[in-house]
Amino acid sequence: MAGIGFELKNLFRKKGVLALFRAYGYAGIICTGPMLLGVILLLGVMLLAQMYGAAKLDRDLLVCMVTYALLASLTLTSLFSMVTTRFIADMLYEEKTKAVMPSFYGCCSIMLAVGSIGYGIFLHFSGIPFGMQILNLLLFGELIVVWTQMNYLTAIKDYKGILIAFAVSLGAAFLTALLLLTLHVEVKTALLLALCTGYGMLMCWYMVLLLQYFPEGEGSSFSFLRWFDLYLPLALTGFFLNLGLFSHLVLAWFSPIGEQVLGLFYGAPSHDVPALFAFLTILITTVNFVTSVEVNFYPRYRDYYGQFNGKGSIKDIMQSEEEMLTTLSHELLNTARKQLYTTALAISVGVLVIARLPLGFSDVMNMYFRILCVAYGMYSVGNTVLLILLYFTDYKGAVWAAVAFGVISTAASAALAFWNTSYIGFGFMAASAIFFLVTVVRLEFFTKKLSYHILSTQPVVVQRTKGIFHTLCSWLEQKGVGER
Repeated sequence: MAGIGFELKNLFRKKGVLALFRAYGYAGIICTGPMLLGVILLLGVMLLAQMYGAAKLDRDLLVCMVTYALLASLTLTSLFSMVTTRFIADMLYEEKTKAVMPSFYGCCSIMLAVGSIGYGIFLHFSGIPFGMQILNLLLFGELIVVWTQMNYLTAIKDYKGILIAFAVSLGAAFLTALLLLTLHVEVKTALLLALCTGYGMLMCWYMVLLLQYFPEGEGSSFSFLRWFDLYLPLALTGFFLNLGLFSHLVLAWFSPIGEQVLGLFYGAPSHDVPALFAFLTILITTVNFVTSVEVNFYPRYRDYYGQFNGKGSIKDIMQSEEEMLTTLSHELLNTARKQLYTTALAISVGVLVIARLPLGFSDVMNMYFRILCVAYGMYSVGNTVLLILLYFTDYKGAVWAAVAFGVISTAASAALAFWNTSYIGFGFMAASAIFFLVTVVRLEFFTKKLSYHILSTQPVVVQRTKGIFHTLCSWLEQKGVGER
């Protein structure tokens, strides 16, 4: 993401309110586009289904199918996301741009193969009609590709292209839905097909942008697998963050407030809908990380590490370190302050706005919304601190913080969900609070001896890690699989 942050600095230099909104708009779509598209489409689907008189069972089933596809795709890609991002960064640093796109094809092929088999088996026994199974599997596959494309799009500076892709995809989805509903196509089929159209359009457009920036490539499509042996903590960090972020939703489905919608599809509307709106409150921190933390922190970070690679004296290194950490502290406090204001605004004013929507918000749902707003707010700030740990290559600290978050969130949510439904959400909130504290304490501890960690914890000689993923990659290369 450093490339995006650095380029956005030019946009923020421009004067005027419109220029400022433009810069924030670009950053927001780039960072949150596919997820924001999913939230908007899910809310749109709920409203359209209600407007066109779909039965409650059909509405609930449609929301369940979309939610399951979203969470399943995010869980699978979380294992690959951080490792492939590191691979891309290394290839760009070494000016091996031709290795980028082959890794994209290899990563997608593995996830689509494994994911389609696993999710396909689930859908086969889910109890929904065969046509719905095909559309839901198609949506799942498109989501995998889109989430993966986002890792590669961080190197692209075509903000206007990304913004247009988002707008066109959103428009195409709603136009398709309206057209099919006007033609009296069955509501579930029409809306699910519209979702597939929207994400399909986004996937194709993103692919065009990637091919315009990166060369077609040559070599093995699976060379990125060797990075799993080198950076396995990154894969675990991504997975446990995803586990902690979404496990409380799944547990709520099977708690006393959950209900069986159809077959293997379960839901808890009284909890899921507030969670969806509460999740939107963290987008401010996601955008702020790029527009504020990265834009202001990254130049200091780059200059500091440049002192070690260049001819910086001890005095220069110490001064550069102090400036970098001062900037970092200021930006993190600013991020936490903005999230606090956003959370307070959502709890006080957001409830009144949501109550006017035709979603049937009850007092219990309002309570869940307030709890989850606080929980997501603490998580988002903690996640920002964790990203800074990754900047400093503190992979050990990051993975332990993520593991603590994932395990505590799951265990506490499971215990509370089946003990008293009034406390659903408190487990996730407790885990988020602990996650925030652990990351802050770890960052403070790590940066106190930053020069030591940079100079004295590295191996004296180069260590070649050859594990199971290296063996798998070598076997695939010997077989000629994925060669370009």
